[in-house]
Order: sequence, then C-alpha cells, then structure tokens
Amino acid sequence: MMSDVLIVGGGFAGVWSAAAAARLRGDDDLRITLVAPHEDLVLRPRLHKLDPAWARVPLKRILEPIGVTHVRAEVTGLDVGGSTVTAGGDTIGYDRLVLAAGSRLVRAGLPGARHLFDIDSADGVARLNGHLGDRTGLTVVVIGSGFTGLEIATELAGRGRVVLLERADVVAPELGPGPRPVIAAALAELGVEVRLGVSVRSVTEQGVVLADGESVPADAVVWTAGMRAHSLTEQIAAERDGLGRLRVDRHLRVSGGVFAAGDVAAAMADASNHVVQSCQFATPMGKAAGHNAAADLLGLPLVDFTPDPYVTCLDLGAAGAVFTTGWDRAVALTGQDAKDLKQTILEVIHPPLDDAEEILRQAGQQSNEVTG
Repeated sequence: MMSDVLIVGGGFAGVWSAAAAARLRGDDDLRITLVAPHEDLVLRPRLHKLDPAWARVPLKRILEPIGVTHVRAEVTGLDVGGSTVTAGGDTIGYDRLVLAAGSRLVRAGLPGARHLFDIDSADGVARLNGHLGDRTGLTVVVIGSGFTGLEIATELAGRGRVVLLERADVVAPELGPGPRPVIAAALAELGVEVRLGVSVRSVTEQGVVLADGESVPADAVVWTAGMRAHSLTEQIAAERDGLGRLRVDRHLRVSGGVFAAGDVAAAMADASNHVVQSCQFATPMGKAAGHNAAADLLGLPLVDFTPDPYVTCLDLGAAGAVFTTGWDRAVALTGQDAKDLKQTILEVIHPPLDDAEEILRQAGQQSNEVTG
C-alpha cells in the first residue's frame, strides 16, 4: 500500500524536507508530493541585491531528479483530523504532513499602503526595479532598520539619498548592542540618514508623512517592518508563539502525523533559545522534518533537530558586512572579510540542480557550516 508524505511549501524548508524524505524512500512504497503555487524556489537572502533572476531556482530541477511530484497550487485549507489539504480546489490526502509554508511580510495598515514597495518576494523586487529603473539621484525611504531594512538601505545608498526610519530609539533594535557600532559606522560612511523614534502616519506617491506631520519626499518607500508565519498555522489546533509559529518537539512534530519546519515552526535551537526566521535554520529544519515524516512511516529512527551554533552575516553594501557569533551577536568579522563570507553564503545556499546523488547527499547533511 502506498504511503504519502505531503509537504506544503516550496522554500528552503519545503525543498529540503522533500529531499530528506526522498533519501529514505529506497524501494519502499512512499510517495512524496510538494505543494507550492510557484515554479521556483526563491532564495530570499539574495533579494536585497535586487536581482530577481539570481534569486530564482527552478523547483523542477531539484524535485524531478529525486522523484518528488510538484503540485502547483496554493494550499488554502488543512484538515488535520481528516488528513487532507485543500489546494487549487482539489483535496489531497496524506499519511504524514510537513508544513513548511514559510513566513510573510507583515503588511502595513497605513493610509496609502498601496504605494509601498517591498523585497519580500522576487515579484516584489521586480516591481521595485521596474519603478526605480536605472535612475540615480533617487530618494528612497526605508521603513524599519531590522536585517532586511539595513541590507536594502545600504544596497541602495550608492544610487542617491536613503532615509532609514525606525520606530525604536536605537538602530537595529532586534540585532542587539553587539554589532550596532559597526552598523552605525557603516550607515554614516554610506550617507544613509537615520531617523530614530519616528512613526509613519501615511504613504503617498510623493513619499511619507510622519506622525508629527512632517513630509519626507521620496521616489520610493520600502516597507520592511516585521515577518509572521503563514496563516495556515492557524488551521492547526496547536500552541503558537507570538509570530504565529507552531510549537514543535525535538523531532519537529506538532502532533500526530503533522510536522513543521522553517518559518512556521517555533523550534528550540538550543537549551535556551528558539530559532529565528532565516534560511540558516529553515534548511536543517527541513532536512530533519522530512526525514522524520518519512521515517515515521517506514519504522525508522527519528532524528533530533540539532542546528549549528547561531551566527549572523549582515550585508552593509559598499561598507562591507558584519559577521557575528552567538545569541549575543559578538562581532567576529567586519569590512571586506565579512563581505567575502557573505558572498560565499549567498552562493552556497543555492541547492544543487539536476544531480539526484548530490541533492540526496546534501539532504543527509545537517550542518550549514561555510568555510572559505
């Protein structure tokens, strides 16, 4: 009798879940299906470079060689009790489910929000590129000084005036004090205007209006403020965290036949810290969840999710980058050395294509360690 592993999501976690499950299949009757609406895996860590083509990877070149079926549809419903999902108007059954639907940018509830741009997707980058064209001497307002806001602000700094707006009273509040002096120095070097303790009242075609009534003219306004797990998590009767992520055990199981990986899963990275929403964790989570979903059906041992120690590498445009280690984000590399490491990371996150042996080999490799 054929057993079904169904994976929802075509990002890092979903793709590597599929590969890890396929690695266990052998001659067993195990059918693996990945449901995602688009034909490409989008490498979101590359999107700040504003090159959508460089960020797209054809899913067929990863999934077809390892015998995984791709159903191009948006999953709109989950019935855990009935072990089915609804996608594109069809009902798809499963024996084990891996939810890896990713995260979405928290949309701004501002008057005029339709005028905002974002770099949350390849389509979003294409829209921004189409608007900016090859022009220089631009003014761009970036709202939010988190990881994404800093990378797009520093990337655009060479094309004109960039104004970075942050509601908190410090830049990069989520990144903590460790890398902040390096970040502040880079922003100053690049001429990025940082406005702290400010909120936006509305957005227009001409720029933004701040809460105090001040208008800031701009050719484009880029929204980067906040990420949240896909709303499909709300259709599963399980505990969720403040980001909407499902609580999972050390095997990434939510309950019963449901596993979760990537930005929808609030897994423990170590004894004290939960993972953050990034490919650094999504990739090994996908590998562990896909393995465990298949192993659970095949009567094989499950593996614990044991990621590498936490690091960050923040691109700072022409000012280089900053590489940190640990949850206190101790600065380990800056400038060109960190920039070179960032470039290496952006290259190695690209999955192998058309080579079943290499795809399956990497699916069994838990570590993300980058050397070079």
